[in-house]
Amino acid sequence: MKPSRSEFHAIRGLRHHVRIWGEAAAPRLFLLHGWMDVSASFQFLVDSFSRDWHVIAPDWRGFGLSEWAREGYWFPDYYADLEALADHYQPGEPVRLVGHSMGGVIASVYAGIRPDRVARLVSMEGLGLARHAPDQAPVRYAQWLDQLKEPPAFKPYRSFEEVATRLRKTNPRLPEEHAAFLAQHWAKQLPGGEIVLHSDPRHKTFNPYLFRIDEAIACWRRVTAPVLLVSGRQSEIPARMKDTPEQLAERKGAFRDHREVVLDDCGHMMHHDQPQRLAQLIEDFLTG
Repeated sequence: MKPSRSEFHAIRGLRHHVRIWGEAAAPRLFLLHGWMDVSASFQFLVDSFSRDWHVIAPDWRGFGLSEWAREGYWFPDYYADLEALADHYQPGEPVRLVGHSMGGVIASVYAGIRPDRVARLVSMEGLGLARHAPDQAPVRYAQWLDQLKEPPAFKPYRSFEEVATRLRKTNPRLPEEHAAFLAQHWAKQLPGGEIVLHSDPRHKTFNPYLFRIDEAIACWRRVTAPVLLVSGRQSEIPARMKDTPEQLAERKGAFRDHREVVLDDCGHMMHHDQPQRLAQLIEDFLTG
C-alpha cells in the first residue's frame, strides 16, 4: 500500500484530520469521502493511481479522526470547511475535486458557489437525495425534536473482525483484506474493550431541513469546470432517489460540460468495488 501521513488543522473552531498521500511537488488532488465513511477509505483508489499525485483527503467534521461538533451538523458547514482546506493547501488556484456520495454533493455544490475555484470535478454518485415536498417539513421538524431528546448511539462490536464482517455483509464485493484494513480506520477501541465507530453517532439524527433539489440544481448550473459523473451499475442509489427518467436527466443536465460513465459489476462504494477502473477514469479525465 502507498504510505499516507496525517495532518491536523484547526478549521472553523474544530480540529480536522487530513490524510495525505504523495509529495507536495506533485499535482494536487482533493478526495472527499461520503457519509459514514473516512478518508482512509480511498487507500485502494490511491494505490491504483498510475501517476504521482499529492492527494489531500480530509475527514469531514464528526467523521474519522476529525473533531465532533457540539451543536450538531449543518450541511453548509461542509462548504465552508472545504473552502478553508482549499485555501490552506492550494491558495489562489483552481482545485481538482473528486467526491463520493455526500462528498460529491459537497464538491459539486461548492463548484457552483465558487465556479472560479474549481478546475475539474469528479462526482461519484453525488447527485443528492430524494426529492421532498414542502408539506413534509412539519413531520421532519417533529422527528428532529424527538431525536434531540434521545441522541442516537452506535451498536458496539466485540472485535475489529466483527466490524470487518459487517462491512462485507453490507458490500459482498469487498475483499476480506480490504475489509480488515477499513475496520481499523472506521472503528476504535474504548478503554473497556468495546469497539465502536469513529464517527459521531449524531450524524444519524434527522436533519431538520429537507433536501431541496431545486437549490442544488441552481448551483450546478453555475459550474464552469468540466464534470465527470460516475455511477455503479449495481448501485442502489438511483432507486433511493425515486426520480423519473426526466427528473434524473434534469439533475445531470444542470452541468453544462459533463460526461457520464457507468461502471459494471459495481455498487455505490465504487472506490472499493472497482478501484483500478475508477482510478484510470479519474486520471484520464483530470489529465485529458
